Amino acid sequence: MKKRIIYPAIAVVVLLSTVSFKSDFFEIAKQIEIFTTMFKELNMNYVDETNPAELMDTAIKAMLDDLDPYTKYWNEQDVEASKIRNAGEYTGIGASVKTIKDKIIIVEPYKNYPADKAGLKAGDEITQIGDIKVADFKEDAGELLKGASGTKVDIIYTRQGQSKATVLTREEIEVDAVPFYTLLDDNTGYIVLSKFNNKASSETIDALNDLKTKGANKVVLDLRGNPGGLLSEAINVTNIFVPKGELITTTKSVVKKYNKEYFTKREPVDIQIPLVVLVNGRSASASEIVAGSIQDLDRGVVIGARSFGKGLVQRPKKLTYGTQLKITISRYYTPSGRCIQALDYWNRDKNNNAVRIDEQDFKAFKTKNGRTVYDGGGIQPDIELETSKFSKITTALLKSDAIFGYATKYYYAHKLEKSGDFKFTDSDYEEFKKFVKQSDFNFETETEKAFEKALKIAEREKLDQGINTSYDALIASVNASKQTALDKHKNEIVNLLTDEIIKRYFYREGLYDYYVTHNPEVAKSQEILNNTKKYNEILK
Repeated sequence: MKKRIIYPAIAVVVLLSTVSFKSDFFEIAKQIEIFTTMFKELNMNYVDETNPAELMDTAIKAMLDDLDPYTKYWNEQDVEASKIRNAGEYTGIGASVKTIKDKIIIVEPYKNYPADKAGLKAGDEITQIGDIKVADFKEDAGELLKGASGTKVDIIYTRQGQSKATVLTREEIEVDAVPFYTLLDDNTGYIVLSKFNNKASSETIDALNDLKTKGANKVVLDLRGNPGGLLSEAINVTNIFVPKGELITTTKSVVKKYNKEYFTKREPVDIQIPLVVLVNGRSASASEIVAGSIQDLDRGVVIGARSFGKGLVQRPKKLTYGTQLKITISRYYTPSGRCIQALDYWNRDKNNNAVRIDEQDFKAFKTKNGRTVYDGGGIQPDIELETSKFSKITTALLKSDAIFGYATKYYYAHKLEKSGDFKFTDSDYEEFKKFVKQSDFNFETETEKAFEKALKIAEREKLDQGINTSYDALIASVNASKQTALDKHKNEIVNLLTDEIIKRYFYREGLYDYYVTHNPEVAKSQEILNNTKKYNEILK
């Protein structure tokens, strides 16, 4: 059987198009030639049949993995998904999902959309879509849920150990950038901005104007959990509250054409209304541009916890066959000159992990009014709250789905008629700790990883005899410390549990309603906004 040989001509085209900005043309051409000849010889002479496409895919991913996590190769489906995210409209089932091995888990169904109408709930595990079992589907099974509006698909899913079936009808889904806004009792306008798609600024303006007609004389802009999006919309959202012509962000790169300054270009809506911006560890990218510029221009008070620290700018570059390379081209800087990026992917530690700047190495910068602010990645709030933070144990719980899993268990064990009646008690928290300890959810600390690595080395060197007992004792101590950490960071964990549980009963809209009267960050925002002296002191 003749082997098919694929030559990486695509790499030649892409790299030759950028060499005018690089001084190492010969080195680039040399490495391409080496790779091409190696790829040819490998496919022609390897002992077994090779799959050139798989080899190339592995080569591309390995090359990009050595850079940063945001520089990625996009196939045609990825390109289409990016267009959908930015447009704010798509056809689907109206739920966020994630694929794990042999099942698709419903993470959050959106109210009155197809998944919700079909009776699916968070925690349901889809095992079959039409005639296809998810376990037998080698590609991304989530693609099976997509389809033309109005088409139906049979779904088999598992809930609490029981197999169930339903029929799901796909619809056009509209993704609101502002899913919720309301007027609080003290005439504070509360606006939730959840993403920066191309409707972000227009929907924020509509919400603000509507709230002002109802009597709002101060405003809270909630960017917690907002992962970012379009840079242009970050500029436009900031422009709502600051004058035309203000510098909002600067991008810097070794490629000179990407060194740019971005200014507001429109007339503002209101440059006087007192403003609070809420952020947390999941507020990233465009959210950090808004929060950072509002802080640096002393236009409002930032409350919450240090934001994520995603200050790398990506731009899609078209490749052949409808594919793209999403490539990091520059870094974001706030008006005062602070770099938003938290992790350094180019100067890694001995374990090849990206490093974070030590607090002692943070640099000081000045806001418009002369206040001192610091870099270090992300935006440090003017007022930091414990409930907004994400400690290592909390992050581990989120990654392991322990909080998600317990919320599912809680939902099927408790009835709740009104969100205002909900209270996560101390006994509930003890149940959660038992759930974490007894379940399959595993949150491994860096200490455990280091101990395990050391034990494996000892086993290879035949030195493990007598060490195992000590190792078990160390792991037992670590587990005890983890239980202590659950108590130490109880407030932030309970806050996340509350969010997840409330959504199960009342959807995301119900969660925002709950925030209005029960959320510590919203309460603190009102406290600051209603104290004109304190508000002004923070900004001077």
